[in-house]
Amino acid sequence: MKARTIVLTLGLCLIGIGVCFAQNLFMGAWKLNEAKSKLAPGTPKNNSVVYEPAGDNVKVTIDGTDGAGNPTHSEWTGKFDGKDYPVTGDPNSDSRSVERRSKHKLGFTVKKGEKVTTTGTIILSGDGKSRTVISSGTDAQGKKFKSTAVYDKQ
Repeated sequence: MKARTIVLTLGLCLIGIGVCFAQNLFMGAWKLNEAKSKLAPGTPKNNSVVYEPAGDNVKVTIDGTDGAGNPTHSEWTGKFDGKDYPVTGDPNSDSRSVERRSKHKLGFTVKKGEKVTTTGTIILSGDGKSRTVISSGTDAQGKKFKSTAVYDKQ
């Protein structure tokens, strides 16, 4: 009976570690690698992005510049469950939803009011040292854009 309990407990611990590790692949600080990125001209640029745990949620803090080069700071706290969560500090969006598509891929949707302004995919490299954000949408002036931003883990 003791052996069975030990094996069951060990198995549950390994499953728990696996689930935690999968969520934590995106956690940490990320810095924009402009040389590898193809950013649409005149669109905001996210220079640094930090993913950190916030209870059972994830807090994402973004620092960068707007289309005119002025500094920006925004925050989003939510889950990777595809539901809308509020964004603070971003005049171009009110909410964001993020959904897990696979172990190394997230999808996201950005809204201003009820209108979708940006959609995209975040792809984590196999070694976890870089991530690529592919996004498209419509800017505040109604102009369509497509961007690819590459980030290195810090």
